[in-house]
Amino acid sequence: MAEELQLSPQALQRLQDEHATRTTTGRKELSAKIEEAREHGDLKENAEYHAAKDEQGHNEARIRQLEQILKRAVVVDAGAAITGDVVVAGCLVEVRIGADDDTTTYLVGSIEERHDRHDVLSVSSPLGQALLGAAPGTTVTYMGPRRELSVTVVSIAVPD
Repeated sequence: MAEELQLSPQALQRLQDEHATRTTTGRKELSAKIEEAREHGDLKENAEYHAAKDEQGHNEARIRQLEQILKRAVVVDAGAAITGDVVVAGCLVEVRIGADDDTTTYLVGSIEERHDRHDVLSVSSPLGQALLGAAPGTTVTYMGPRRELSVTVVSIAVPD
């Protein structure tokens, strides 16, 4: 069975809206583009036709991807789950990487999440896995692409 995918209510709604648009008006618009390009003559040398067919293929692939995501989606109410005690999916986590004084804030969650001011840190990434369950003040280590890295959790908050 496929692993569940935790999404905020906003992300779920955005994905459902994208799926509805791609399967209705998106398909109709692409069909019209293909039909118009087909009228331009020889299909072997018709760049407009091939571009429209490629776009149609990308649209259908995204529809299949969205359907798989929506099947696995579990809505997480970040506000209820976030107590500030530990890092959980849906929270904002401020971290200090290594001995730097600079901090970075991430939204912890699925790559399908979006945030206006913060980058998303996937819970399935090495850093995301290391941070899950960590409390403020805790230093965790994870294996980066070339070496082991240390990250300190500075604070945890509910996204606005």
